[in-house]
Amino acid sequence: MAQGYSVCAIAKELGRSKATISREIKRNSDRKGYMPVDAQAKYAKRRKRCGRKKLLEEREIYELVKTRFLEQQWSPEQIAGRMKLEGFPHRISYNTIYRAIYAGMFDTREQKKSAGNRGMKRRLRHKGKTRHKKGQLDNRGKLIIPHRIDERPTEAEQRIRLGDWEADTVTGKRGKACLVTLVDRKSRYLRCAKADSHQTEAVTQKMILLMENYPCQTITPDRGPEFKQHEKVTSATGAEFYFALPRHPWQRGTNENTNGLIREYFPKSLDLTDISDEEICLVERKLNFRPRKCLGFRSPFEVMFQLVLHLT
Repeated sequence: MAQGYSVCAIAKELGRSKATISREIKRNSDRKGYMPVDAQAKYAKRRKRCGRKKLLEEREIYELVKTRFLEQQWSPEQIAGRMKLEGFPHRISYNTIYRAIYAGMFDTREQKKSAGNRGMKRRLRHKGKTRHKKGQLDNRGKLIIPHRIDERPTEAEQRIRLGDWEADTVTGKRGKACLVTLVDRKSRYLRCAKADSHQTEAVTQKMILLMENYPCQTITPDRGPEFKQHEKVTSATGAEFYFALPRHPWQRGTNENTNGLIREYFPKSLDLTDISDEEICLVERKLNFRPRKCLGFRSPFEVMFQLVLHLT
């Protein structure tokens, strides 16, 4: 242009359309004419406004996702599903949340500086979780089996009623206190309390206490010796015991999954003796109010008590 070339000549020289050159001159010229530096600055300013803004750059969405993921321990799928269920103004997919976690959007400054730190990815399930090896022998004590799991009623097997529970214990340091956990198969509702020891008597008393004022049809535990006094529980609650096969944790998958969630709060190295009942109740409440994909992103509390809550 400074050399007096026409639009057609410039287009031919640069190998571009005449319309492209004409639009460039028209959009980026001012009273002084066309200045390349000013044109580039105008382009950069306009480019920032182009395209869809990333959802997690919205402060409200970022804080909601961060709170549910880091403080409430919801999974990305639970967060996205619950937002959709409650008609949240902005929709976000769980893949977007996963990408943000792996990109380090929720990492602290210290985690970002450390080359070997995995950051908040460690908050996701099964990161670094050890598994039992095939062929590992079960050396726990034997007990009398009143009913096998294949004798369990159809209603319990198909999860069509409340009151069919799966039971287990969660231990901390060996020889110390443990947690007794009972999870309803239909609602995934958790009952959890601390027993002073892993001994049969302490676990039995705690199970009876946990089942008070709750529907109780059947209980499915593993074959641990802590359930030797199952007759006392049956006598107090009316619930028959149906024992899973040895080394078949998937037959009690609901309880095993819930115990994995509890481990995020109380790892194996922790001495549960020092944990207060209030802390345990708080964890129980968090899990019971966490939406589940298998429940249509309703929470176990909502299913157990037939309520509708606002959780987001």
